[in-house]
Amino acid sequence: MLMKALRVGLGQLIVLGDAVSRPRPQRRSVQGQAAVAKEAAHLSLYQFHACPFCVKTRRALYRLNVPMTLHDAKNDSMQRERLLAGGGKVKVPCLHIQEEDQSRWLYDSNAIIAYLEQRFSGIV
Repeated sequence: MLMKALRVGLGQLIVLGDAVSRPRPQRRSVQGQAAVAKEAAHLSLYQFHACPFCVKTRRALYRLNVPMTLHDAKNDSMQRERLLAGGGKVKVPCLHIQEEDQSRWLYDSNAIIAYLEQRFSGIV
């Protein structure tokens, strides 16, 4: 019971720290931001709200100014089952990449951030 309370409290501190120290979003032209939004429509992030690695990934999304659908794989059983069925495991963060007829599930915050930076940081 004590460990759960500690874990929940620590998670809330991480979320608060993120809210207080959030980076500035990348500025783009209207056309550039529209291109990013169009590309990001095929991406979604499965995450837990207070997971430190998920917070790190969401901070990168915010910094890169990439609007993305977020799925709560902890509190939404339907999204949790979708993550398990599609990706093969309930591990977060997980980026679901849907391109044409291909579906890819990318795990690990560092790999997700590297993918996002490679795909979106050059769009102005």
